[in-house]
Amino acid sequence: MIITKMALPRRTFLRGVGATLALPLLDDMVPALAALSGAPNAAAKPVSRLYVGYVPNGVIMDKWTPSTEGLGVELPQTLAPLKPFQQQLTVVSGLASEPMFPLPGEGTGDHVRAASAFLTGVHPKKTEGPDIRGGTSIDQIAAAKIGQDTQLTSLELSLDPNELIGACEAGWSCAYANTLSWRNPTTPLPMENQPRAVFERLFGDADDTSQHARLERIREDRSILDSLVHEVDSFRGTLAAGDRNKVDQYLDAIRDIERRIQLAEVRSDVELPELARPTGGIPDTFAEHAKLMFDLQVLALQTDMTRVITFMMSREVSPRTYPELGIPDPHHGLSHHQNNPVQMEKLSKVNLHHIEQFAYFLDRLQSTPDGDGTLLDHMLMLYGCGISDGNQHLHVNLPILLAGGAAGRLRGGRHVRVVDETPLTNLQLSLLDKVGVPTEQLGDSTGQLAHLSDV
Repeated sequence: MIITKMALPRRTFLRGVGATLALPLLDDMVPALAALSGAPNAAAKPVSRLYVGYVPNGVIMDKWTPSTEGLGVELPQTLAPLKPFQQQLTVVSGLASEPMFPLPGEGTGDHVRAASAFLTGVHPKKTEGPDIRGGTSIDQIAAAKIGQDTQLTSLELSLDPNELIGACEAGWSCAYANTLSWRNPTTPLPMENQPRAVFERLFGDADDTSQHARLERIREDRSILDSLVHEVDSFRGTLAAGDRNKVDQYLDAIRDIERRIQLAEVRSDVELPELARPTGGIPDTFAEHAKLMFDLQVLALQTDMTRVITFMMSREVSPRTYPELGIPDPHHGLSHHQNNPVQMEKLSKVNLHHIEQFAYFLDRLQSTPDGDGTLLDHMLMLYGCGISDGNQHLHVNLPILLAGGAAGRLRGGRHVRVVDETPLTNLQLSLLDKVGVPTEQLGDSTGQLAHLSDV
């Protein structure tokens, strides 16, 4: 049989002068054999994608946890911004992590253990030196398999800088607090918080990412897309109307992010001219920074540059303040509220603010077509923290939620309460299985979470 029906490659690049542009999934990228099977316009089979989002220092649990269980629950105050996505949302209560608790005589370190064990289920070695040791994280377990067909096997991002060195808690290396991702027990992966660096990693022109080089490009008023305009216009003419709309929408999103990064860089250069180190153009507020980073993540997923993303919205023991919310208090200090209603209310506002940014991300995923659905339909997302009550440093009844449809492998719209102190790693084994990476053991796991096996 001679196949004459042609289709664009799943990963198609347009190449211009010194720049490369990956395209989103288009209908014409459906394999030719799929068309011959009787479905000429069928969408490509959704790929498995895993996302992990993390927030630090615990939450006000009675404003996080739904009062009832099962389907159709009313979302409490902190989770209320997620209501538009409730049918693809599962709140899981009762999970715990034994490896986050201190060993006898170990003392402090609840925050660094929370971060380092969140995706590994392994109690880290207490050290301030280079002899750190943790475990392999689930994002890297997944990336070893589902990341092999993408340019970036995984993407590790944050909003806080990764400049902390030495000890972040007495006796503990800052390496444990700076990341969630561990390639292996001795190799923590750095997390990038500079939007420009992320953009250039995804779309090229990254040979020199110094502030001087970036500002020189701004002064030349040259978008990295300029050299591709003619080729894009020519390529668009070969596409069906639906695909042309997808390309236009995608290019508009790229140009908008490029514009916002350039504005942030210009503001940074003006406001902090005395600093020698490059600022990288961090937007002024937490929300602006978060939304820009989320938009970059959407583009990374839309172009299939990566299928595994880990994102720390803030670091454990974070001293960040939120003056835009009228909260000058450091976040970590607020978590030790001593049950003071005023301080607890401030912390709940910070918790809500984080969820509002996550809701923005879900909205962007839901509005981005992917195959026969949207990116949100095909994502499997874990969001939460390694501490529940920050005032007591509790690692039981952790604030955990799942989002996305996992390409039909996850049923949402519910609140699942598991047996108290069920290992968090049991849930994570189930998530790995649902993205096609079955794993027998993860840290302190005792088996997959039965509550998710009915999907």
